[in-house]
Amino acid sequence: MVPFAGYAMPVQYPAGIMAEHLHCRAGAALFDVSHMGQGELSCAAGLEQAAAALERLTPADVLGLRPGRQRYALLTGEEGGILDDFMVTNLAGSANGDRLFLVVNASRKAHDFERIGAALPPGVRLRRREDRALLALQGPGAAGALATLAPEAAPAVAELPFMGVTELRLGRVEAIVSRSGYTGEDGFEISVPGEQAEGFARDLLALPGVLPAGLGARDSLRLEAGLCLYGSDIDETTSPVEAALVWSIGKRRRTAWDFPGAERVRAELAEGPRRLRVGIRPEGRQPARAHTPVQAAPGGATIGATIGEVTSGGFGPSAGGPVAMGYVARAQAADGTPLALSVRGRSLPAAVAPLPFVPHRYHRARA
Repeated sequence: MVPFAGYAMPVQYPAGIMAEHLHCRAGAALFDVSHMGQGELSCAAGLEQAAAALERLTPADVLGLRPGRQRYALLTGEEGGILDDFMVTNLAGSANGDRLFLVVNASRKAHDFERIGAALPPGVRLRRREDRALLALQGPGAAGALATLAPEAAPAVAELPFMGVTELRLGRVEAIVSRSGYTGEDGFEISVPGEQAEGFARDLLALPGVLPAGLGARDSLRLEAGLCLYGSDIDETTSPVEAALVWSIGKRRRTAWDFPGAERVRAELAEGPRRLRVGIRPEGRQPARAHTPVQAAPGGATIGATIGEVTSGGFGPSAGGPVAMGYVARAQAADGTPLALSVRGRSLPAAVAPLPFVPHRYHRARA
């Protein structure tokens, strides 16, 4: 157990990080992510007003988000940096009322909710759901595990596509279930009442093929999947363009340019950013950790010059070797570009690599 964002969090369980990581790729792993911030936006005059209010803070297309769908979004600052990344869900038509459901990062939730609350017009309400816990059941066995636990909900769970969301009863618990996660695998994030979370987790862990997993496996899984960690790969200094997250900016928003930081984003899209987030594959078995300097290597334009920095790195159990992400100068960001990593006084060869390192296996809806 280690301190993280004001919480005591498990780095690993007795099986160990490697076993937990590989089990998530092969079976079903349960992560407790209740430290994440959950909240709801609502408006008596209609959910459209709540969506429009949220769009004042993000370049995502919230107004175009359909009921029962979830979207990855960024909170941007006036200078174009990323203040946080978050998930937003349209729960219109719910038996519990029309609302937008938000999940934000633990280390930023106080800041995020204060910023959102301060930007809301009269009539739009933000409710922080500190009474709810959040569990992530990830891996190819996740859907089968939920079906075993709650057979009556099995059809709804099976039909739910990637980034689809529904409210249903799972055994004894009323839950908000999204088919999403932070591992690159099929899986679910399940919001439940806090007082029922432990019992629900124990029910899941009692099922064959479900094992607990901690922060260590969560980090190695998301790194192999090429997913950003706020505070490491993205922060207030990085723009959506530099971070290769332009896809999170709604097409409609790129015509109005009415979100915080739009001027910088627009300029970088037109002229190209100074640097770009890329995947990095070190040669050999030595991992390159965060803050490792990245230098141009033989074959590059400026041999030996520092051109960037690793932001996340470690050993990829499924990738079979060390993997990393970081920022490099735009001229050296093409796949296959040779690099040199300065690790403990040694120069280790590496190359820019396409992301993700391990293919995503999200559950797509059938045509």
